[in-house]
Formats: sequence, structure tokens, C-alpha cells
Amino acid sequence: MRIFIDSANIDEIREIHSLGFLDGVTTNPTLVAREGRDYHQLISEICNLVEGPVSAEVIAMDYQGMMREARLLAAIHPNVVVKIPLTEDGLRAISSLRKEGINTNATLIFSCNQAILAARAGASYVSPFIGRVDDISYDGVALLKDLIEILDQYLLDTEVIAASIRHPMHVTAAALAGSHICTVPYAVIKQMIKHPLTDAGIERFMNDWKRVF
Repeated sequence: MRIFIDSANIDEIREIHSLGFLDGVTTNPTLVAREGRDYHQLISEICNLVEGPVSAEVIAMDYQGMMREARLLAAIHPNVVVKIPLTEDGLRAISSLRKEGINTNATLIFSCNQAILAARAGASYVSPFIGRVDDISYDGVALLKDLIEILDQYLLDTEVIAASIRHPMHVTAAALAGSHICTVPYAVIKQMIKHPLTDAGIERFMNDWKRVF
């Protein structure tokens, strides 16, 4: 399973990229808005920092607007993947962009049916939001497992990005489910690195070393 960071903060992305395991980046309008910067310039900087797919989302909700924004975003860098919300106009845009050779990430996926339609329309990636599914008292990981089984059964080449990750166990569950990618917030990545037994082991080793040397 590949690990992406779900962030639009250059400092966060740079720090995690330096650790050697980062495979890509996902952004969304909320994350970009927090940075208060020119959208296209920010995406360009991220693409120049990370070798891998960088998802950038359209703001328009109509087909023509989505197509217009998608072409502008795709022109920023070859690694840009255009995020398209799963709506009727979104499906039309995904299909058209596939024909133009532009990779897409169907976002705000909350059901297997939505993922099936996105994959058949030509989405390069689908992003089920497992944390938000949990929020409404359904099982986000169960949705992820079912979705992966369906796509694998029909040999569809659409990849699954487990999104809306709330804690480290979501990452483990996504890996066990066979998700191709998991996009993880900065804070959760930091939690994944830490373990109390690792900290205790380091402290003991250092204390033993200091007593002798």
C-alpha cells in the first residue's frame, strides 16, 4: 500500500517527504483555503517537491466549469490528478477527461455504487471517505473492503485511495483491506511513527549505555 499525505501545507509535506516513504499528495479546497495562497502556485510547488501523484480539486460544480478548471490544473504539472466530486456532472467530466488523457480522482465516495460508476466512467482513482462514513454510524472499513473486492473482481484498473483517515488504526485496516493507497493527515502520520515501547526501549538503551560509558 502506498502512502500519500493529505495536506496542502508545504512545511508538512517537506518534512514527511524527507522521511523517505511518501508516494504522493492529496489536497482539497478546505486544506488549500487554510494556506491562503494562490492555488495553482501552491500545487506547482507541491509537484516540484514530491515525485508522485498530486490531487488538486475543481471548485466548479457544473460540467463546463469542471472541464475548464481541470484542464488548467492538469497543465500545471504532469503529476497532477484532478479531483472531481461524484455527481452527474462529475461523472461526465471524468469520462471526458479520460478521453483527453487527464487522470482523475473521484472524490466524496460514500458507497460502492458510486465507486462502480466512477470506475466505469474512467476515473484513475476513487476516494472512499471511511472516517466520514464512521461519523454517521456506518462501518467505513467494511465499505472499503467491499469496494476493493468489487473492483478486483472485474479487473478494473481504477485504484482505491482510502481517505478521511482519522487515526492510525484506519491505516492498518486500509492495508489489511488491500487498499492501493492510503492518504493520511500529517498528525496521523506522526502518530504512526510513535510507539510507547519504542520510546521506553530507547530510554533504557541510553541509560544502560551511560552507566557503562
